[in-house]
Amino acid sequence: MTLIRLLRPTLVAALLAASLAACQTVETTAPGAVGVDRKQRMLVSEEEIEKAAVQSYAQELDKARSKNALNTDARLLARVRGIANRLIPQTVVFRPDAAAWNWEVNVESTDELNAYCMPGGKIMVYSGLVQKLSLTDDELATVIGHEMAHALREHSRERVSRAYAQQLALSGVAAVAGLGQGTVDLVGAIGNVTFQLPHSREQEAEADIIGLELMARAGYDPNAAPSVWRKMAAAQSGSASPEFLSTHPSGASRIADLERNIPKVLPLYQAARKP
Repeated sequence: MTLIRLLRPTLVAALLAASLAACQTVETTAPGAVGVDRKQRMLVSEEEIEKAAVQSYAQELDKARSKNALNTDARLLARVRGIANRLIPQTVVFRPDAAAWNWEVNVESTDELNAYCMPGGKIMVYSGLVQKLSLTDDELATVIGHEMAHALREHSRERVSRAYAQQLALSGVAAVAGLGQGTVDLVGAIGNVTFQLPHSREQEAEADIIGLELMARAGYDPNAAPSVWRKMAAAQSGSASPEFLSTHPSGASRIADLERNIPKVLPLYQAARKP
C-alpha cells in the first residue's frame, strides 16, 4: 500500500498546500536592453541549487581528470578563459550579484560538440565544439554568453522546480517528502537538466538574446550569433547529431529571432569597440 493511501486525504491536501505555498515567483534578472522580463515560479531555493551545482560540477571535473581530458590544450584553455573573462563583467547588467559568483571556466578535450554553464557560473566548453565547427572568437563568445545566460536566468532551478511540480501533480505527498531531502537529490537533478533534458523554447529564446547582449557589451560582434546555429544545423545533417542539440534545439526560427534582436544590441557593440 502506498504512502498516499495510508494518509488521510485531508493530510495529503494540507501537505500539498504547504508545498505550493513555498513556491516563489521571482524575477531572476533585470530586463537589459533586450527586455527579458518574464517572471518565474520556483519550488527550490537558489542556495540549494548552487550548492548542488558545485558538487555536480566537481564530479564532472573529476571524470575529465580521470580521462586525462581536463585542460590539456593550454592554448584553447587560454582562449576560452579570455573570452569568458570579457563576458563575465557584463553579467552585472542583468544581475549585480553575479559579480560575486565563484566563476570557473574549464575545457574538456572530447570530440563531442557541447558546452554548458551550471548555476553559479560553472562553465565547461568541450574542445570538439570549437574545433569541429571552427568557431571564431565572436562565435565562441556567442556560445559562452548563451550558456552564461542560462545560469543568470536560473533556468536549471526553474526546470528542477517544474519537475518537482509535475511530481506533485502525479504522486502527491510522495513528492512533498522529496522536497525536503536536500542537496543530495539535487545533485542528480542538476546533472539531469544539464545533460539530458532539453531546454524549453522559452528558455532558449531568453538565453539567445541575453547572450547576444552580453557578447555585444563585451565587444564581440552580435552578427556572428546566427552563424553558430547555421554551423550547428550543418553538423546536425551529418551522421550523428551534435550533443549540444540534445539540450539546445536548433532551428530556423531561433536564427530569425537572433537577427531581429541584433539591432537592439548593435549600438552596445559599437560603443564597446570605440577606442
